[in-house]
Amino acid sequence: MKSFFTCLSFFFLSVTVFSQENLTYQKPPQEILALANYERAPSVSMDTKKEYMLLSYRNTYKHLDDLNQDEMRLGGLRINPTTNISSTVTYVNNLKIGKIKDKTKKQVTGLPENPKIANISWSPNEKLISFTNTTDVGVTLWYIDVATAKATKISNSLLNANMGNPISWFKDSNALLIKTLLQDKPDLINVKKELPKGPTVSESEGKVSQNRTYQDLLKNKTDEANFKTLTTSVVYKIDLKGNKTHFTKTPGMFSDVSFSPDGNYVMITSIEKPFSYLVPYSRFPQITVVYDINGKEIKTVNEVSLNEIAPKGFMSTRTGKRNMNWRNDLPATLYFVEALDEGDQANEVPFRDELFLWDAPFSDNPKSLLKVKQRFGGIQWGNKSTAVVTDYWYDTRNSKTYLIDPSVQGANPRLIWDRNYQDKYNDPGNFETKKNEMGNYILAIENNKMYLLGDGYTKEGQFPFIDEFDNNTLKTKRLYTSKLTDKKEDLLSIEDIKKGELLVMIQSKNEYPNYYFRNLKNKKLTAVTAFKNPFESLNNVYKEVISYKRNDGVTLSGTLYLPANYDRTKKDKKLPLLIWAYPEEFKDKNSAGQNTQNPNDFTFPYYGSFVYWVTRGYAVLDDASFPIIGEGTIEPNDTFIPQLVANAKAAIDAVDNLGYINRKKVAVGGHSYGAFMTANLLTHSDLFACGIARSGAYNRTLTPFGFQSEQRNYWDVPEVYNTMSPFMNASKMKTPLLLVHGEADNNPGTFTLQTERYFQALKGLGAPVRMVLLPKESHGYVAEENIFHLLWEQDQFLEKYLKN
Repeated sequence: MKSFFTCLSFFFLSVTVFSQENLTYQKPPQEILALANYERAPSVSMDTKKEYMLLSYRNTYKHLDDLNQDEMRLGGLRINPTTNISSTVTYVNNLKIGKIKDKTKKQVTGLPENPKIANISWSPNEKLISFTNTTDVGVTLWYIDVATAKATKISNSLLNANMGNPISWFKDSNALLIKTLLQDKPDLINVKKELPKGPTVSESEGKVSQNRTYQDLLKNKTDEANFKTLTTSVVYKIDLKGNKTHFTKTPGMFSDVSFSPDGNYVMITSIEKPFSYLVPYSRFPQITVVYDINGKEIKTVNEVSLNEIAPKGFMSTRTGKRNMNWRNDLPATLYFVEALDEGDQANEVPFRDELFLWDAPFSDNPKSLLKVKQRFGGIQWGNKSTAVVTDYWYDTRNSKTYLIDPSVQGANPRLIWDRNYQDKYNDPGNFETKKNEMGNYILAIENNKMYLLGDGYTKEGQFPFIDEFDNNTLKTKRLYTSKLTDKKEDLLSIEDIKKGELLVMIQSKNEYPNYYFRNLKNKKLTAVTAFKNPFESLNNVYKEVISYKRNDGVTLSGTLYLPANYDRTKKDKKLPLLIWAYPEEFKDKNSAGQNTQNPNDFTFPYYGSFVYWVTRGYAVLDDASFPIIGEGTIEPNDTFIPQLVANAKAAIDAVDNLGYINRKKVAVGGHSYGAFMTANLLTHSDLFACGIARSGAYNRTLTPFGFQSEQRNYWDVPEVYNTMSPFMNASKMKTPLLLVHGEADNNPGTFTLQTERYFQALKGLGAPVRMVLLPKESHGYVAEENIFHLLWEQDQFLEKYLKN
């Protein structure tokens, strides 16, 4: 692994593009720095009775030193082998707790020194809260007494958090199930010193295996050995005084643990050999076993073989039992799904999936509950006679929702909705849930009626709503619609339908989002939190959601920002314009043209947009619509480039027609697929003076088995892949471009190599291009030093190529 100084030297070299320069970290201009250097508000967690609230605090940013830790990248995981927790964890550094009705919250006492808190979880009785704390040598277990706000360490035993949360509460709230490291854990093999015993050999036996590109995979036998060492755990039961007893007889590579609703059974999934060098650990062989609460093995309920072969298409899936989970409304019943089309979406069959139920102790065979015509999408359990099932099909964007009676084989499915799931204007909302007596979330049913909470997007704006759903007639009745036009109200949950009490979140462009209780009967609004706006310098910035049309009639939208001192009546000063966007695929023009932006969303500037630059005299069109549409048998990407250019031209025309901008001074930017968009726009149009592309992929032959929403492989449609690849068209690109990438990108498809090779091509062909590689950063950027320098780079670039 590279040292910090090696990476930093690499960073210095990586930015020497136009001329030889030895850069150190820079900070952006004061206007931007004042916004970027803010204090983050705490995260909020409440008990289900809404009596107590937990506030979790963390730093606004990580620091480069936080990223400069030991790290091993194995099987799709990024692990700190010293502390045995993911190297990407963002830690909480303080906790406060108190009753919701109290304005001030108590500082939790007894916290560890310099806490690094993660894996926070309320106990089933909600009187305790468990968490892990990461020390220099490993992960320890703690809990908080909610009533006294006091933290207590349960055990010094080092937990194994390398495959996620290592703790689960027993239903009595008096003990936890924990995954710990082996006491005699083998030493890790030093890959720098260990000489290989032979070559690494991979072989194909002639079977189709069209996997998308993954990162951090196993590469050799040394990686296999280290992966097994790091993921192997011992499972213990531990009480609140730290007394431990073995739960499983033998250690294993345990990935998932879940209790049955009644707490009498535990389902544990373990990773097994053989490992793969083609796919991450989630597709390694797995065995799932159910135990009783004393650790006695009851039944092996599932065995999954190595899944290296990926059938073609998003709607293809593996064969065998999948989606196995506990039925929430019964004491101990598993449900799972099996494909009826051999997992291949190309097979024409009357039903795609079959849903089964399996009662503990699993001595009888599973019972078929329901067959669905499309791919199983999920189920919400209500009671013995009520559940809601969805299926869907990606190619058509269709989703069907059924009301079923799970007490009857065949389940008597009654169709509730048959709709395009991208159609936001006709989205019926989500069914409200509540905790039952076993502590599991089930459908909230009152007098054979259920309740839907909807986002409420319409042509006229966003008006969230609550509908009452009649289980007999399948009809809805509107109970409440938010009428706010100068603020945005999100409906979070129904606290008491009889009393008309809701938990909501309210915000405006200048008011930070805060929680409230709303009473529908007396119209009273009671504040729960009072977080302040940390970006007051944006208060006078003009903000508007504009709507405009593409040349083919598709309606588009974007959020327009203008500087605080800009006179919109005179329009005598023409501003440079920045457009930030991310393309999205659709199968119909109607859905593509729907507006889901709200001008009353709180204005939250962050490194992932151009909003900062409204303080520097730029106009900004943020989150501009860039739909890519393929109706019927036409795939969206068949006309990707002309649609991309049409979207961009429509956006520029719209703001230009308002009289605000100099259309010769327009820049475009985006992250990930938005970076791919940016490079293509600069290559195939003359609309922009410059562009900023961050953490993108530019050569689609390096993602040959699909990317984004493209299901066809390179050999199916080489012309599509080549036409869409900026790398293949690098000779056409003459517009100034700032390329940015995290040096340790972990996102499938956007390897850092993509930016490095694209830069080399552009540089060799004489294009004005600058490349910045941010040390230690993954696909999203987190270190303050890197983020501030990124903002400085972007500002310098825009000042040079756009404003001046």
